[in-house]
Amino acid sequence: MKLLFAQFAAMKRFSILFIALLFGRRMQAQEIKTSSTENTPASKSLFNPEHKRNFSRKGNFFFHWGYNHSWYDKSDIRFTGPNYDFTLKDVVAHDRQSKLDWSYLNPSLISVPQYNIRVGYFIKDNYSVSIGWDHMKYVMDIPQTVAITGHIGPNITVDNVPTGALAGNYNGEKINVKESMLTYEHTDGFNYANIEIARYDDIWVAPSGNTSLTLETGVGFGMMVPRSDVRLFQLGRNNNWNVAGYGFSVEAGLKFYPWKHVYFQNTTKLGATNLKTVHTTGHDDSDKASQKINYIENFFAIGVQF
Repeated sequence: MKLLFAQFAAMKRFSILFIALLFGRRMQAQEIKTSSTENTPASKSLFNPEHKRNFSRKGNFFFHWGYNHSWYDKSDIRFTGPNYDFTLKDVVAHDRQSKLDWSYLNPSLISVPQYNIRVGYFIKDNYSVSIGWDHMKYVMDIPQTVAITGHIGPNITVDNVPTGALAGNYNGEKINVKESMLTYEHTDGFNYANIEIARYDDIWVAPSGNTSLTLETGVGFGMMVPRSDVRLFQLGRNNNWNVAGYGFSVEAGLKFYPWKHVYFQNTTKLGATNLKTVHTTGHDDSDKASQKINYIENFFAIGVQF
């Protein structure tokens, strides 16, 4: 009988030990699974990189500053005011990026070149919303030969500026536009104040999980706020900033994170704009220009994420 009780006690101790070990293994497996889930990013990359980030970007803010170049499609510019209403067809224009040098590290000069500035927030690991200011420059090539339609009176605008031999009615004739007739620039900014929604897909992630190369794609929309420098038959000025119209854009670019919180970016944008009220002669109530500008913009930037 004593032997039977001893065997029963031994079996009882063995059963308790077995259950404890089994329960401990299950708890350990659950902890590993939970930890793995928490460290796995919320997004799934289209590229399925071999390594994955061990953190999520959701809830992060970011900020970057950079410089751009832009290329413009030909566009029609319509000028209207007292005793004139004419359109120049297929006008050619270029940007005017300043040559970069160390002087632009001076805070008072940092906005002189064509620049981009943006602040944003990650609403998910792979989606962000942001606001930005793209400071481009648009300069009409002078002189150039273009087609013209419409009417130019012998004296135009409220100042009765003489137009000389260019007065007349036009229906597609070619004219050579010189400085005596027109200079037209958005050089204190062909400014695009915009909101963007962007998606991110990791192309490559280092084994550490902190260094990565990411594809960014996005769409944007906003207001065009140029400061236009115009002379129409020698009458005009460097005008004030004004909300002249609106624009849309799509973009694709690469962001390289050498560290978790620092990135370098190169992005190309395709944009379409509609400027309805460009200031020209300084008589904003009576004189204006309008045009639709399509462009390609490429910019390099350095940013921080936190």
